[in-house]
Amino acid sequence: MRKGTHHGRYTGARHRRLLALLLAALLTGCASLGPDFHPLDAPSLEKWNQALYQLAEPGDPDKSDLHAWWSRFHDPALEKLMRAADRHNPGLRQAGLRVLQARALLGVANAGRYPQSKLGSGALLFSHKRDKGGLLDSSHGFTAYQLDFTAGWELDFWGRFRRAIESADATFFASIQAQRALQVLLHAQVARLYFQWRILGRRLEIARHNLALRKRSFEIARELFHSGNTSELDLQQARTQYLTTLASIPRIEQQRQQTLNALAHTLGRAPGDLPELKTAASRPLPQVDGTRIRGIPARLLLRRPDVQAAAWTVAAQSARIGVAKADLYPALSLVGSLNFSGANLVATPDSTLLAAGPAVRWHLFDQGIFRNRVRLEDARLQEALEGYRKTVLAAALEVDNAAVGLVKSLEQTRILEQTVSAARRALQIAITSYREGYSDFQRVLTAQRALARAHDLLISVRGANLGYLIALYKGLGGGWKPATLDDLAPADVRARMKARGNWGKLLEQPPPRQIPSAVKESPDE
Repeated sequence: MRKGTHHGRYTGARHRRLLALLLAALLTGCASLGPDFHPLDAPSLEKWNQALYQLAEPGDPDKSDLHAWWSRFHDPALEKLMRAADRHNPGLRQAGLRVLQARALLGVANAGRYPQSKLGSGALLFSHKRDKGGLLDSSHGFTAYQLDFTAGWELDFWGRFRRAIESADATFFASIQAQRALQVLLHAQVARLYFQWRILGRRLEIARHNLALRKRSFEIARELFHSGNTSELDLQQARTQYLTTLASIPRIEQQRQQTLNALAHTLGRAPGDLPELKTAASRPLPQVDGTRIRGIPARLLLRRPDVQAAAWTVAAQSARIGVAKADLYPALSLVGSLNFSGANLVATPDSTLLAAGPAVRWHLFDQGIFRNRVRLEDARLQEALEGYRKTVLAAALEVDNAAVGLVKSLEQTRILEQTVSAARRALQIAITSYREGYSDFQRVLTAQRALARAHDLLISVRGANLGYLIALYKGLGGGWKPATLDDLAPADVRARMKARGNWGKLLEQPPPRQIPSAVKESPDE
């Protein structure tokens, strides 16, 4: 008897081990449907000008100043503006919250590894009756209860849940890169508006200086006209130049105030003066004499956060094809049910029911619907690939335009510096000739006009130098840093979110600093 019992236990244990091995094979041994994602190639960049108008030079790009390129200007006001924008820009804060959203969606996808359907229900019935009118009062009571718990676990036989996790993971990486891309845009915007505000201030100074000179010329022409030593033509031309210069000042003042308002908006503030700019106007404008780019421009381009975000979007969409394909095949689930019921009646004993077994779900008669869903996801994948290609080519265009703009504007600056010097000398000669009686007042007015135009154009081109340099750093993807938890959501925002609901540890985990690249650095890799 003992031998038979021992043999039965041995046989049952062996069956349980075989069943466990079978389940493990079903859970982990099946291939996922749909295409596997591999890092993307760089479209058409092998023919791109790698020298980039002689600005590129060999070197380690990781040792360049791309991450905080504005520090090369050594401008404390600009540094303060950058820090303020990082803390308060609404768009950047929205991008940080989208990272938290993507992390929550990743948690939703990870739930597919566990039983997907869980249902608990219960019922309680109570009845009470009391009789009166007899020799004795009597009461009768009845109580019954029922408790059910059902769970279903779909086996990931076709990789549906693995692909969903893969898609959510790629979406999470894409959201981080999108937040970094917004940092790039934001820092370039702050620097561009800041230097535009300063250039307009310099132009305003020049315009007011020219206004004083032309007012003096107008007064001289008026005195000469009233004394009969010059014609009315000289008077009216001097008056025209004075009024033209006077009319240009309100337009420059308007542009400067609008630029200041745009800068305040970028910092997440209402229009008004910015305390960070109190001492900025007194500082000399930085002189741009060119720049050097360490590393191959094409590889730097492919590290841009927006390019990486577009590639991770392709990866997320690629995995969704596998999720859609899994609906074409049978879904095998393990289903279990546990039931407790009872009552206080003598003839109704308590009972417990346990049921478990496999279940198969197959959309056999809806194959056309799910087949078209696969086609839909595949078309979306191709659209994402075209979007990635468009992003890369637009980035190359942006960098190339900024580089050639910088080189040519520097050439223009050198020519305009000579032009201003020549115009200043011409004005001196015209004044001297006029005082000595060798020329009329018209030559003085013409020389003043030429000098004013050349000087204003020189300041504008120097502003263009700064703009092209900023655009070049932006185009190469400079100006971002790995976000901290405070960057995604400040402490006060996280406190409000925790007060509204249970976030667990999600608001305590910092985002990853290192993210794998979804793009090959060069076509030959």
